[in-house]
Amino acid sequence: MRHFGHVAPEERKRLFYREPAVFTADSPAPVLAAALGATLYSPATRPHLADDVVKQAARGVVSMVLCLEDSIDDADVVPAEENLVRQFTDLASGGDAELPLLFVRVRAPEQIPDLVARLGPAVRLLSGFVLPKFTEERGVPFLEALTAAETASGRRLFAMPVLESPDLLYLESRRETLDGIFRTVDKWRDRVLALRLGVTDFCSSYGLRRAPDMTAYDVQIVASVIADVVNVLGRADGTGFTVTGPVWEYFRVQERMFKPQLRRSPFLEGHVEELRETLIEHDMDGLLREISLDRANGLLGKTCIHPSHVMPVHALSVVSHEEYSDAQDILRPERLGGGVLRSAYTNKMNEVKPHRAWAERTLRRAEVFGVANENVGFVELLAAGLPQ
Repeated sequence: MRHFGHVAPEERKRLFYREPAVFTADSPAPVLAAALGATLYSPATRPHLADDVVKQAARGVVSMVLCLEDSIDDADVVPAEENLVRQFTDLASGGDAELPLLFVRVRAPEQIPDLVARLGPAVRLLSGFVLPKFTEERGVPFLEALTAAETASGRRLFAMPVLESPDLLYLESRRETLDGIFRTVDKWRDRVLALRLGVTDFCSSYGLRRAPDMTAYDVQIVASVIADVVNVLGRADGTGFTVTGPVWEYFRVQERMFKPQLRRSPFLEGHVEELRETLIEHDMDGLLREISLDRANGLLGKTCIHPSHVMPVHALSVVSHEEYSDAQDILRPERLGGGVLRSAYTNKMNEVKPHRAWAERTLRRAEVFGVANENVGFVELLAAGLPQ
């Protein structure tokens, strides 16, 4: 699989200076962590789940979570498990269709070995499990169960803990909770692919829900948690993990409280203006701003609950030609001693030592999302990636 792999080769050649690399479910963990992109969630109760997975893969989705937790009713857990096993079996017998990375969000540790055993040979399609409301106390049994299931099945399985517990939100318990989470994921570092933020649960603790004009970063109590999570768990010194952006809750409103925040400057003339109006009509301007703020705050990838969110996340994840040029300059072998240099675009200072970690992260993103051609912007990438 590859990002923008559903786009015609000649169109990719026009768009990319360096095309996104091909990867598989068996690629190294750092590659997969960077490549998750927009992780699309789907309830495991959907009767045509296998068809949905194939369809979304053909539209550019590279990672999906099939959910047995909050997205389904408590009474539906048993039939949802049965449906999940049946749909995986259908996928496994479906021929050569390219599939995304598939994860299952469970409720309890005991579901992990049980589902792996029930999947049988179809477990080869499973990349891992999403672990809800993760803390040290709750997380250890989940990770022990995953390790046991991996040993029993012979299939490499990753964990994606969701950080959404009230203990992480409340000021008096946040530090201790973060320390405990770090101890746990550090111990199982080889099994933890990425950490996911459960911002909806954070808002729920205070009876909040952000409007489509607002990002998670506009809700100060949520923004403070994101900052602390990145501070402790997202460091670039080798101790950190990939932390993914929070879900965007898409819904229409009849009256908008604020003027659209999607500026016209990134958009070119012609048909692109029509795309811009479509994005605003569907309240996507806030999503685009939040994706940009995710990256500015050290997050990579995003939890998504609607297919229309996928391509905006991927288009904004492509490395610009300018970013790539700066990163390459900073990481040249002759620059190991440090120093300051003017960027090739002659519009900024590149200070080698302070910007090195940024440059390394940028090249990892460039590997999986590609580098845009010099005159190609976000909207052209988005328009090319949208289903025709």
